[in-house]
Amino acid sequence: MYFKKDFYEYIGGIIRAQNGHLIEIGGTKDHIHLLANLPPTKAISDSIREIKLNASKWCNELPEKSCKFEWQKGYGAFTVSFSQIESVRHYIQNQQEHHRTKTFEEEYIKMLELHNIVFERKYLFEGEHYG
Repeated sequence: MYFKKDFYEYIGGIIRAQNGHLIEIGGTKDHIHLLANLPPTKAISDSIREIKLNASKWCNELPEKSCKFEWQKGYGAFTVSFSQIESVRHYIQNQQEHHRTKTFEEEYIKMLELHNIVFERKYLFEGEHYG
């Protein structure tokens, strides 16, 4: 994504327009992580929908864009305690290095299992069917 810096800045603007604050953003070619303080007056699903809608619209209207940008249908949202903000920031800043040894799918499943979150693998990722 040759325009990644501008894309991330645009997402930060969307969050600020919602009266939120982007703390950190980063990712790889197939996903991004956002660490943000979102307003308590708005549902997380509404905030994420607004981010995805506006960011993809902006991306697809770039004159030099040669292919259509699309988000996956779903997303994961997790709360982070104030004491863990720096740890999560560091994790997001090191996505490229982290994903040299572990795929996004492996990372996500490990996080769900680590926090005892019940899930059915067949519903986690588009285009994959298990069981």
